[in-house]
Amino acid sequence: MSNNREFDVVVWGATGFTGKWVAKHLYDQYPQDRLRWAIAGRSPEKMESVREFIGDTKGEVKGLLADSNDENSLKELVASCKVIISTVGPYAYYGSLLVKLCAEEGTHYVDLTGEVPWMREMIDTHLDTAAASGARIVHSCGFDSIPSDIGNYYIQEEAYKKYQQYLKSVRFAVIKMKGGVSGGTVHSGLNVMEQVMKDKNIRRIMLNPYSLNPDPSFKGPDKGEQRTAKYSAELGKWTAPFLMSAINVRVVRRSNALMDFKYGEDFSYTETMATGKGVRGSVAATSLATAFAAFGAMGLTGPGRKLLSMMLPAQGKGPKVDPDNPGFYVIEFNGETAAGDKMKALVKGDADPGYGSTSKMLAESAVCLALDDNEISVAGGFWTPASAMGRPLLKRLRDNAGLTFEVKA
Repeated sequence: MSNNREFDVVVWGATGFTGKWVAKHLYDQYPQDRLRWAIAGRSPEKMESVREFIGDTKGEVKGLLADSNDENSLKELVASCKVIISTVGPYAYYGSLLVKLCAEEGTHYVDLTGEVPWMREMIDTHLDTAAASGARIVHSCGFDSIPSDIGNYYIQEEAYKKYQQYLKSVRFAVIKMKGGVSGGTVHSGLNVMEQVMKDKNIRRIMLNPYSLNPDPSFKGPDKGEQRTAKYSAELGKWTAPFLMSAINVRVVRRSNALMDFKYGEDFSYTETMATGKGVRGSVAATSLATAFAAFGAMGLTGPGRKLLSMMLPAQGKGPKVDPDNPGFYVIEFNGETAAGDKMKALVKGDADPGYGSTSKMLAESAVCLALDDNEISVAGGFWTPASAMGRPLLKRLRDNAGLTFEVKA
């Protein structure tokens, strides 16, 4: 990649709900003399509203015009920067051309997609091109799937320091969480459900627990995700299915494979959501499992998807933001080595996982690719947050994104 590009980072989709918060984080953390960054979209008027939202009263942040359906304008945008952040989903509808151009132009790329079939398609279609150009393409840099992927990376590194062995099995559990969901996330999920019903190959991808591995035919110890309420003696709590598990577990397993099976070919990784103790915890877990099943069943029919889209936030919209109560999450990781040595760690985020924390994680992932090149050893290709950025991203998340990582006795 040429070092003469005008910008370090460009936010594509800055006028959408999450894109505005990405721009705000960059404006608050990175003045132009530290990071050359810009916003991009189709509408000059909407980009002006982004400047108002982030507090850019002097117009310091440049706005670039492009259209997701205009290849020439997108190509010019991609060629102007080292890293592009994409918040424009559903990615299967609006994201493929941008990934293609980044792979061709040698421009690094991050997004917050949770669309597993689309990621598989992008990997299969553009991997060789990205490898040749030097473009590092890193999907899933929001709540899907950085707390999972970097959380596992963290506990594994701490385990190796203590035991000189990596953990053979790791279990993720959301202990507490408060936040909403953006319309982009909703519509991306509904789009995947629609694809599942239309295409048997996509159904096969979603049923394969290793579908994002470099070799998706790999057979490991993990099977499907948890679907029912279960009691966890390890947590001392009841657990329910975790909505984001289907995405996160595949990203973490891909990380292990991309790092030459650093944690072993028999490494197991699973995710759940804790609901509490006793009868109350049991009822909550059963209710969540039932709701999860109902949501899935509705999403597999056209009328059901239409009803869900009416009930949930619209595309480009998000939850009501309360600055005095920005949300949070607490995730517990438990694991053990092949020798039986155990480790527990907590990952905490200080903002709504659906937009507040996601926007900071996504922004810091882009900054890491733009500024920490001397600490990133991977070449061009399709990577995960942990396999591409590992230690430098962990540091940026701690320093700038409101995440804490700690080992518990």
